[in-house]
Amino acid sequence: LSQDLSDALKQLSLQEGATTFMTLLAAFKVLLYRHTGQADIIIGAPATGRGFASLEPLIGCFLNMLALRTNLSGNPAFKQVIKLVRDTCLGAFSHQDLPFEKVIEELQPERSLTHSPIFQVLFNMQNFPPGEYQLPALATEDFYPPEVWSKFDLTLYAKESLSRIEFTLVSNIDLFSQQRMAELLDQLELLLTQIVKNPDGPIDSFS
Repeated sequence: LSQDLSDALKQLSLQEGATTFMTLLAAFKVLLYRHTGQADIIIGAPATGRGFASLEPLIGCFLNMLALRTNLSGNPAFKQVIKLVRDTCLGAFSHQDLPFEKVIEELQPERSLTHSPIFQVLFNMQNFPPGEYQLPALATEDFYPPEVWSKFDLTLYAKESLSRIEFTLVSNIDLFSQQRMAELLDQLELLLTQIVKNPDGPIDSFS
């Protein structure tokens, strides 16, 4: 995204008492709502699983998945969608230590080998600062191997690079073509541009 659009989205988030993660998630939900015609949207998001200070210095993966559900029926204003998403996120992250497997056990959804249960779309905001790890007698550098297979139908990654917001979209190529995903990212950018110009507008008013 451009610097101006990135800054406008951060400012909108501050005005609405939300994080940039919440505002971008709200916009992504609106985009999926417009494409699917479904008002009840569930998107997964990873939680760090390090809610206790004693876990922060430990090496290892503590990730847990959260299912973030929002009902967009009634053509709400986008600011209202931010509020709905914010309330959902605050509630979900306050219970982030509950293993996702326990949620599945409780809900007992119909299982399939073709897709994951509860949600098939993931949103991940990567906002940790870049830096080198200092280890005794070792030189380190970041390494990002290419993602060769998609764990979900769609995964949208967002990160701030030099204060600008960048998106990466990973998809199941059995379902979506590369051209279609490029179009989806263009549509997301257009939607965000309209949102910052008129955040009080109802979601059906955005093209």
